Amino acid sequence: MDLDQTDLSVVRELQEDGRLTYETLAQRVGLSRPATRARVQRLLATGAVRVVAIVHPAVRGLTASAHLSIDVEGAAAPVARAVAALPQAPFVTLTAGQRPVMAELRTAGFGALDEAIERVRSLPGVTVVDPLLSTGQIKDPYLLPDEPDALDLDATDHRILAELEHDGRLPFAELAERVGLSPGATRSRTLRLLDAGVAKVVALVRPEVLGLGHLCGFAVRVDGPAAPVARRLARWERVSFLSTCIGRAQLVGTITAESLGAVLETQERMRDVAGVRGVESWLHMELVKERYDMGTPPTDLSDDT
Repeated sequence: MDLDQTDLSVVRELQEDGRLTYETLAQRVGLSRPATRARVQRLLATGAVRVVAIVHPAVRGLTASAHLSIDVEGAAAPVARAVAALPQAPFVTLTAGQRPVMAELRTAGFGALDEAIERVRSLPGVTVVDPLLSTGQIKDPYLLPDEPDALDLDATDHRILAELEHDGRLPFAELAERVGLSPGATRSRTLRLLDAGVAKVVALVRPEVLGLGHLCGFAVRVDGPAAPVARRLARWERVSFLSTCIGRAQLVGTITAESLGAVLETQERMRDVAGVRGVESWLHMELVKERYDMGTPPTDLSDDT
């Protein structure tokens, strides 16, 4: 899909705040409200852009996560699809590198994480699972940086979050009908949830749509403390994701770049950073799954409110 500069401006605004009103969005990109609405609907209809709520993992009790490098016997695609079918896996890709499948797992505690890793190991075709256990998120385009404010969420709050996970731009009037409140009460609850850091509504955009079609994962081994290296790498624009971890490396992340040359340049800069002892990398060839509407809310949503 070819986007002009106005389309790109619309997308970037929605990446920052997926619930911007058409009026505000129109003012920011320099179009009329009807023209802006038509552009947004066209972008959504193509599937190149999805606007959804990302609920903070802590709200769903998802306190443990790991990055898995998976080796296989035979074709890798069936294994990737099997991993993607697991509810604990929000992100799965086919890669070019030492291991052909990469995945992220998120679970409610390390006991459940260990069980999920063992489940991946038991899948047909899997020969090796090498996990990096996350100890902290340094940079994530979707995860809110801070723990959400303490809120006593009820069944209606969880209904609102579930609806916005499927359609982040759902109008308040329609959202109100679905959750059984007045539009005013629904708007008030939704804004309270967003302001408290419980969720963030963002545009999920395929990188190639933005001219950033080259994604490269990396794992960094460091000498000494990882924090200074992590802080430096997190400031780089092409480093779109970065996490501290335990395992064969101390940092794991993603480079999102406009060309293979830019990927190589970023890797070379990374190897020159003081404290970096080694960099392992892999190219993401096919995104098999990227969904963050995961976890079971603690309240039974089947009851009427």
